[in-house]
Amino acid sequence: MKLEDYPCTVLLADDEEDIRDVLRISLSDMGYKVYSAQNGEEALQIFQTVMPMIVITDIKMPGMDGIDLLKKIKRENPDTEVIMITGHGDMELAIKSLKYKAVDFITKPINVDALEISVSRAREKVIMKQKLQEYTENLERLIQEKTELQDHLSSLGLMIGSISHGIKGLLTGLDGGMYLLNTGFSTENSDRIREGWDIVRFMVERIRKMILDILFYAKKRELNWEQINAVGFADDVARVVEPKIKNHGIEFVREFEESVGEFEIDAGYIHAAMVNILDNAVDACLKDKSKDSHKIVFSVRQAETFILFDISDNGIGMKQETVEKLFKLFFSTKGSTGTGFGLFISNQIIQQHGGKISVKSSPNKGTTFTISIPKILPESAKADSQNI
Repeated sequence: MKLEDYPCTVLLADDEEDIRDVLRISLSDMGYKVYSAQNGEEALQIFQTVMPMIVITDIKMPGMDGIDLLKKIKRENPDTEVIMITGHGDMELAIKSLKYKAVDFITKPINVDALEISVSRAREKVIMKQKLQEYTENLERLIQEKTELQDHLSSLGLMIGSISHGIKGLLTGLDGGMYLLNTGFSTENSDRIREGWDIVRFMVERIRKMILDILFYAKKRELNWEQINAVGFADDVARVVEPKIKNHGIEFVREFEESVGEFEIDAGYIHAAMVNILDNAVDACLKDKSKDSHKIVFSVRQAETFILFDISDNGIGMKQETVEKLFKLFFSTKGSTGTGFGLFISNQIIQQHGGKISVKSSPNKGTTFTISIPKILPESAKADSQNI
């Protein structure tokens, strides 16, 4: 923006009406919008309302004098430039005003050319400050964008490394399953064929889940929210995971409060998050070799304006330091079969709905995930979704 394009307002304070009238006309002819006050108190009130770029004040006025007005203005807005009007006998006060950050002073009788030069200098100083602030804000924005880009590239590098490591483990598992299948077929060993097929099927399911997790991470999609019966939704989730849980010999218990009612969600999105957490509970049970039997409890209840889903298992459990890292990207407790995406993505989905996930766990005792989701999707979540 050019200097002449910046709007400029001037506040004029002087107890002599004739001087105010002459200066107002001169400043208006120069292109400034002028406000005037007959004393310091009135000038301060106008200043607080208008916030002019420049204030021109007589140094001697009854009541609040020019020095006091200067101090108050600089306290309220240090960027406002103040020009003092002095008489020939007020030079000591004029010099004092410079100590309190006045930009200039002009003497009576006021020469219009001197006035124009002084006001122009003050205006240029204000504009330079504004431009410097704009440049600083732009620089901060560019630095932030660069930092975000670096973080994104770092995450991308970690993601590629994590995915590569995960795929390597899955391929190793597939090779093992294929080997068992091949040897089983060649020797007509049905037990070996069944074992090999179970491994292949398990690894294919892991690959499918990894791909879905990557797709969720790649693009935060728009929410397609709707009113859903919470118990009906939980029943749909349970029907998907229950066969797999029971196939591993794990007891599966449903505890649904029928009176919880409806909530506003993207059902597909929340469904994926719930399945991720239930899969995590299954893995925790399978890792635990210290117990003869395992159980996963899936419950639904309500608390004021929230629907609460609890997923509890009596599996291997976790230490507190593991719990604290659980939702970090690429953190996994599953070794070569994990990518560190699942719980990270589940947490992102729940947060996008205005909810949260809390975790309680003890080593060798088990873990409880509590997922809190508002009954009404927050307007901020809807707005963010529409802006994607």
